[in-house]
Amino acid sequence: MKIAYVDLVCGISGDMFLGALIDAGAGLGGIRRLLSGLAPGLWDLKAERVKRGGIAATAVLVEAAEAERHHAHAGVHGRSYAELCDVLAQAALDEAIKADAAAMLRMLAEAEASIHGIAPDDVHFHEVGGLDTLVDLAGTVAALQLLGVDRVYASAIPWSHGQVRTAHGLLPVPAPATAKLLEGLPVRPLDVEGETVTPTGAVLLRHLAHSFGPPPVMTVAAVGYGAGSREFPGVPNVLRVVLGEATSHLSTGEALVEDAVVEISANLDDMPGELFEAAMEAAFAAGALDVWMTPIHMKHNRPAVMLSALAPSHLADAVAEAIFVNTTTLGVRRTLRTRTCLPREMATVETPYGAVRVKIGRLRGRVVTAQPEYRDCAELAHRSSVTVREVYAAALAAAGKL
Repeated sequence: MKIAYVDLVCGISGDMFLGALIDAGAGLGGIRRLLSGLAPGLWDLKAERVKRGGIAATAVLVEAAEAERHHAHAGVHGRSYAELCDVLAQAALDEAIKADAAAMLRMLAEAEASIHGIAPDDVHFHEVGGLDTLVDLAGTVAALQLLGVDRVYASAIPWSHGQVRTAHGLLPVPAPATAKLLEGLPVRPLDVEGETVTPTGAVLLRHLAHSFGPPPVMTVAAVGYGAGSREFPGVPNVLRVVLGEATSHLSTGEALVEDAVVEISANLDDMPGELFEAAMEAAFAAGALDVWMTPIHMKHNRPAVMLSALAPSHLADAVAEAIFVNTTTLGVRRTLRTRTCLPREMATVETPYGAVRVKIGRLRGRVVTAQPEYRDCAELAHRSSVTVREVYAAALAAAGKL
């Protein structure tokens, strides 16, 4: 599986992401070809090598034709969401590229609508109201397609400080719409005065990134740098993209899956035991991948329980809130973890007692672990007047033949 790791050295914008992918090997000509049906004749895509903080990087520019030029710069009255949707709808683009671009455009509109208290369909863009926004969104998806990237990962997102001038006047950075798009995503402080994350950059991460955290285990194939439009003291204004193959690839072409998750835990020494089941159910309902309890001893040697949950990074806040609401804890701990998982699938096997769903894990094409669904086994055992263990054994035997 080919993956891309987006390393947010300083921040991200649409043109920085696109520039980094071009720098990593996505051909400019190929991107132009894939986007040739988008508002043809109204724009051109150019790239040049520049330096930011001593690092050579690729800067991209969407150059507007004369008829389009008055829409292309920040602070000038741009198109409405409906107008950009119409441009995209009329574009002769690959359907997957068009669908991704439309989804991200909708996210931008919803973020703006939330900030201004209006309906998304009533949003009139300013800073992202030109064709360059569509080119950045669709071009990034096209570049990933050209590079054969199957999955995107990203580091925590830098949160700078200061103000940015917009059509609405001076606003704090990240701009309000950008901050809205970053809800639920991990951020880190960056001592830089000025805007380092744009709405377009934020929406690309929100839509494309599978998870956030440290880089996954991979064999590095290429590294590309995309340049921001200005210099910042103390940190190079670049975005780094690392392309690689997820390890380890097996002889059948199947790969162990590496991803980053958040472990959330709380120590509980004053909670009635009958409440733990409800707390676990609430954590699962909020999006936890797994929830478990560990017996521990706390101060004064009091017996206690550590409640732990694993969650995707974008659902970590919701899982933490579920633990706060449903337990007696006053605080939780969060730790970034990297998981290594077998390729898995759900299968239905036939047994003498009926059909049972089984979760299958494979290694080199061979079933190495199988987990029959308990509720299926229990229902069939009751119906057939046998033990759950007998149905479970029959399901395992059938799964071993897959």
